[in-house]
Amino acid sequence: MKKKNNDTNSGQHDAKPQDLSYEGSMVTPIFQTSNFSFESWDAISDAFDNRTKSFIYSRGNNPTVEVAQRKLADLASGEKALLFGSGMAAISAAVLHCVQKDGHIIAIKNIYGPTNNLLYTYLKDKMNVSITFVSGVELGEFEAAIQANTNLIYLESPSSGVFSLQDIRSVAALAKKNGIKTVIDNTWATPFFQKPLEMGIDLEVHSCSKYIGGHSDVVAGVVIGSSELMNQIFKKEYEWLGARISPAEAALITRSLKTLPLRMKAHEANALEIAEFLENHPKITSVNYPGLKSFKQYDLGKRQMSGNSGLLSFRLATNDLEKAKTFFNNLKKFRIAVSWGGYESLIYALAISYVKEMTKDQFETTGLTYGDMRLSVGLENVTELTQDLEQALDLI
Repeated sequence: MKKKNNDTNSGQHDAKPQDLSYEGSMVTPIFQTSNFSFESWDAISDAFDNRTKSFIYSRGNNPTVEVAQRKLADLASGEKALLFGSGMAAISAAVLHCVQKDGHIIAIKNIYGPTNNLLYTYLKDKMNVSITFVSGVELGEFEAAIQANTNLIYLESPSSGVFSLQDIRSVAALAKKNGIKTVIDNTWATPFFQKPLEMGIDLEVHSCSKYIGGHSDVVAGVVIGSSELMNQIFKKEYEWLGARISPAEAALITRSLKTLPLRMKAHEANALEIAEFLENHPKITSVNYPGLKSFKQYDLGKRQMSGNSGLLSFRLATNDLEKAKTFFNNLKKFRIAVSWGGYESLIYALAISYVKEMTKDQFETTGLTYGDMRLSVGLENVTELTQDLEQALDLI
């Protein structure tokens, strides 16, 4: 009996990988190959003419990576996704595709630090791109900031550190009215809890190292959008910058997507319980978590998100560095680390990064204190996590 040919090197390079049986495998095989062969001159020539869909060289398309990309695109209600070697690679590709030399960007103030450096420093120095930062709370801020050369509005909802929200639908409509592209970092909510593309955003980016990967074993990023935009990015920023993801990491992402709904619901339940505990503790002055009814933009969050993740921040009722360190260093269940989104609960003090990059006077102008803490609430027993926070707070 002749065996069914599932070899991607057979010339059928526009097949949908997730539609193939792979000999009945329950898990997508890892195509650990850099190169793909062809049967003839015409076959490889045709593949180059249709390279956004063809398997030629794994810096472009790879079957294992393609499976993960299609699943991510479907989850986000997008037409196409491209996976990159890190979240910053994905963000950089999306931003670079949208901006022009001597252009202008509108961005919210509280965005991820490396993204801020890309927009405010790198693009300013290399391409003479100017930037206007807005709080993002009022639509009028965006409207007032638009200039004749505005190419991009960059959102992050909820934002880093303080988790403020933007009215995504309204900003997207304003941008389209003025011919401006929009990019949103949707890492916090994930495509499971928030779908910005359905609200009119052009490009959605994620650090897949966080909840999408979910197991602290992947560094990756993704851009999701329309086929038209994504094919343009593929032929330029994706191929030219070469920040590809490996097939092995793509396979881990496909694995993780199978449990994303279960994990996100568990992160949300644990985080809400801890946020409510912190909110009522006498040694905490404020808690930033969109899932709390006391959160200033709670109603907006309910309108544009179907749930909340496990990342929150809070402020100790002290700006004393030594007391902050005492609390920080005496936690037993919360590990100290900069990333988030995995099984493990983590803590990070925002001042650690800021005081290294700023003078004391500059740090004070940010509005942050030594007591500002960020928690990534994991999937451990929430009672034990709460007890751990309580014992550390009792020491200050």
